[in-house]
Amino acid sequence: MQAVTVTEPGGADALALTELPDPEPGPGEVVLDVAATAINRADLLQRQGLYPPPPGASEVLGLECSGTVAALGEGVTDWQVGDEVCALLAGGGYAAKVAVPAGQLMPVPEGVDLVTAAALPEVACTVWSNVFMVAGLREGETLLVHGGAGGIGTFAIQLASRFGARVFTTAGTPEKRATCERLGAERAIDYHEEDFVEVVREAAGGADVVLDNMGAKYLDRNVSVLAEQGRLVIIGMQGGIKGELNIAKLLGKRGAVIATALRSRGEADKAAICASVVEHVWPLVADEAVKPTVHATYPLALAADAHRVLEESSHTGKVLLTPGGD
Repeated sequence: MQAVTVTEPGGADALALTELPDPEPGPGEVVLDVAATAINRADLLQRQGLYPPPPGASEVLGLECSGTVAALGEGVTDWQVGDEVCALLAGGGYAAKVAVPAGQLMPVPEGVDLVTAAALPEVACTVWSNVFMVAGLREGETLLVHGGAGGIGTFAIQLASRFGARVFTTAGTPEKRATCERLGAERAIDYHEEDFVEVVREAAGGADVVLDNMGAKYLDRNVSVLAEQGRLVIIGMQGGIKGELNIAKLLGKRGAVIATALRSRGEADKAAICASVVEHVWPLVADEAVKPTVHATYPLALAADAHRVLEESSHTGKVLLTPGGD
């Protein structure tokens, strides 16, 4: 099968299209014929040698995909060959075929085409598990999501606003801020020119939940923007890995700082998240109350070009890869 591999840690040119043996399903697994996969920031880190896959996971990049069930492993009874699905992966998505635990499969939501469905697993599972299952965002509360024009941001804005939360976000260009507000953000903040702490405090008295992909760079300001009993959920390290935490400030707010990762969770945890997403999120997608946002689609052979789009942050929503084609 065709797959994209990393020749050696480095830049986008380290990605190479190669031939690998077809995967075989182990017990409790299925093999998918991949229709599409999506690029995540974690893929860029793995390509640079900074984010190795969990033990036992494929070395091939790719944390999500959509496709058709091609083979069933021992003990799999909930799926049939030919089922169209999307899947949360620990690796292996940049390929024509991938093996995945059956519990990490989700049906393609009604009304979503098979290729576009590849834009859903990571964002839906990340947003639902962190904003709702962990942070417990409730109707009437305020969410601040950083990087609102990215894949996670565009989904978080839609989902939180549909559940009745007030949503604020940060974004870097007028076009991206307009997109965020069109998707449901009450205010998209220009992080180049404005202080998101002042804006959210003045408009809403602070944020009940902050979904942060920056890490160290925003740590102190994220604590500052929290409302009383606010919850800061850190899911990324784009702004560094070490920051100073003002414990007195956090105590004064009776706040919480939570750091989570999806990829390193066990199969049972991932299966529980996927099941909850299907129950609570997929109906909203089927009703078009929440829509996947796709910036562009590239063939696997042009994976390096697609990586550069993410590195330049010139995208809005998800960037997809499809097997085959030039």
